[in-house]
Amino acid sequence: MEKENNDSTMTKSSFWANLFKTPTKKDDLEDVLISMAPFKNLDHKYFKMLFKLIHNRAYAANEYIFMQNDPGIGLYLIIKGEVLITQETEDGERFDLANLGKSDFFGELALLDEETRSASAIAMKESQLAVIFKPDLDEFVEAHPKEGIKILRGISQIIATRLRNLNQDYLSLYNRIRTK
Repeated sequence: MEKENNDSTMTKSSFWANLFKTPTKKDDLEDVLISMAPFKNLDHKYFKMLFKLIHNRAYAANEYIFMQNDPGIGLYLIIKGEVLITQETEDGERFDLANLGKSDFFGELALLDEETRSASAIAMKESQLAVIFKPDLDEFVEAHPKEGIKILRGISQIIATRLRNLNQDYLSLYNRIRTK
């Protein structure tokens, strides 16, 4: 839905747009999902079941997808667009952590824990995202534990890789500071 402002410019209200959003092209979304570690080893039958759990969302440029300290409710997959992950310190200083694009995903920790978001996600340009909400995935895992384990193992592999990369970045930074 669009809303006209007093100055005759148009702004988008993604709340209503997301409620009535048409589905992402099935082939595009399937390609993205199949390329991701949590989903690439699923049997075709279960992949189709999981595919039905996906919700499509559209975001305007500079729109928050979620904010730091919001409840973590799902995993987001970028179908089109660009998303900035940013974190703010207690004293208000902002740090940009990652700039993500098509086929990237974020928010995977929300599928494993009950914690709040550790960072904010902002659509940097008009973006189309697919979301798998934690309650939907929990039901899937409970109904299909063997396939659920494949998904959770894939998410764990991603988290482990990101942690290893973070450790390497920390060591590199530490060594640069130490040698100065």
